[in-house]
Amino acid sequence: MTWRSSSDGGHRLRGVMTGWSRRRSRLVATGMTLGLSAVLLGVTPVPVAQAAAKVDSLKPAKTGELDCNGDSPAQKSVRAMTCTDIKGILGVDNQNTWGGKFYDNGQYIGHDEPDTTFESSKPGSGGNVTFTETIGADPSAAATDVTPGKDVSHWFELSPAPWMSMSLCDPNSYPQAPCTPNSDSNAPTSTFNGGGSTFMEMQLYPPGLPPFVDSSGCDTTHWCAALTIDSLECTEGFTSCNSSCEEPVNFAFIQTNGVPTGAPSPQGANTSTFTPNGNTLLMNPGDKITIHMADARAPGGGNAFKVTIQDLTTHKSGWMQASAANGFATTSMADCSGTPFNFEPEYSTAKQGNITPWAAIATDISTEFETGHWESCTTLSDQLSSNPLDSSDTSPDYNACAGPYETASDPGGGAETGEANCYLEGATHPGYDGPGTSTQPDQATGCQDNVFQNGDLDFDGSPYWTEWPTGTTAGIYPASFVENMPTTRGSQYTHFFFQTDIALSESSCTATTLSGCTVPPDGPGNFYPYWSVTHSGGACVLEFGNVSSRVQDFGKDAEYGTNQFETLGYPEFEGPIHPVSAC
Repeated sequence: MTWRSSSDGGHRLRGVMTGWSRRRSRLVATGMTLGLSAVLLGVTPVPVAQAAAKVDSLKPAKTGELDCNGDSPAQKSVRAMTCTDIKGILGVDNQNTWGGKFYDNGQYIGHDEPDTTFESSKPGSGGNVTFTETIGADPSAAATDVTPGKDVSHWFELSPAPWMSMSLCDPNSYPQAPCTPNSDSNAPTSTFNGGGSTFMEMQLYPPGLPPFVDSSGCDTTHWCAALTIDSLECTEGFTSCNSSCEEPVNFAFIQTNGVPTGAPSPQGANTSTFTPNGNTLLMNPGDKITIHMADARAPGGGNAFKVTIQDLTTHKSGWMQASAANGFATTSMADCSGTPFNFEPEYSTAKQGNITPWAAIATDISTEFETGHWESCTTLSDQLSSNPLDSSDTSPDYNACAGPYETASDPGGGAETGEANCYLEGATHPGYDGPGTSTQPDQATGCQDNVFQNGDLDFDGSPYWTEWPTGTTAGIYPASFVENMPTTRGSQYTHFFFQTDIALSESSCTATTLSGCTVPPDGPGNFYPYWSVTHSGGACVLEFGNVSSRVQDFGKDAEYGTNQFETLGYPEFEGPIHPVSAC
């Protein structure tokens, strides 16, 4: 466990513990012998807390989301997900982590997540939050791929999933320890690696690239949203992980009737889970919305985490509750089975140190724009024999991109092994959801880098050029989101800071070559998006992209601070803490 001094004299507690730590007696996990299934899966028997009676267990299906990175040897993933990035632990070298990076079945699974984290010591701030924001709109002109840095860009090229986060309690997730919902007793300390913790991302999805099940959009004109919950089936220090279900994810769209489109659980997720229906909440670009996330009474008794979105422009609303009644489930590290479960917030407060202890982005309450998942192409080649995610989708799927954005050499050090899924402009994906189905045509030719590695690891795609919003009105670039500082039961959070885990994805960034850990990363565009703060309607608001006029931009990329590799054990950039009152 390490401590880092912050600019205001406080300290930020970060979990970099190895091995088994001494637990408080009241938090000792209930014992369970893993049995033959665990041995066959290569899992070292460890004490595992169970959420409910085994009779309620869900057997994993042949397809699902037992591993949102798509690397499970026991189950085929339905969809390539934008998962929670996992931290590394410097000096701990085993089959799951080495060199300060985490590997899923031998595959590095980094993400690019520029983040704003909010902190408060007010009771309830860790599990009851409201975001108010105006959704970014796209240019009226179609996206182009002629001149990098000056092309018309749309939101689907820049971010597949802007999201808001919260840590949730899950006794069957890392570090495989009991947790008390809505309690700061779950926080990591110098002798306790934290209560079982899972990471919730309330994700928004831009229009432009349907179908969602093997691309990134619900349709070509609307934004949609989903509640996602990522767990980690590993013990402390990643000493043991279940390779068949390392990062299971629960998923459900935000629905006008609150009913999932398909099974949300990692064990049973199917094509319907990731296919919007007539009750999926659709939002227009430019709409003003509120997103409320908190515990609520659940069907069948008890409480469960709930997301409610109110569209203040159209007066439509939708919600989703992460409850057993809705099909959400916790996953057993022993055999990957699921148990119906009411997920609840992990913490009472969002104070410093209340984090998801296994996630690279050290946070509870935050907002960010997942990025680095799009490359614009003029032509595509290396056609795959079938779609690796959805074999029923007969639109040609390619693995190689050519055009002005593709560099002659790979500054990522050969880190990319393929660029699929890649589709041609106009692709309509016949048969993606059964005979006779198709989608609106894709709006651009490009690759998503989501099958053979997680993201654009040579950093030559649109997100690493100056094609981000420069203000709140769309021109050749999209309009920025306008995000009010979040509130908790009517009160603002007291502090915020910026961070990014981009360096985890840089092959040049190691414990011995810290000079290779850079923001922006080493790519031809030499650009990285940043957060800005300004005022709108008397409120302090955040914008994101390349907004530098009439705003406080915190030095642009300098806002992400310095590389904390030597302090934290993995390359994470964290900036100083800012008081919201100074906004």
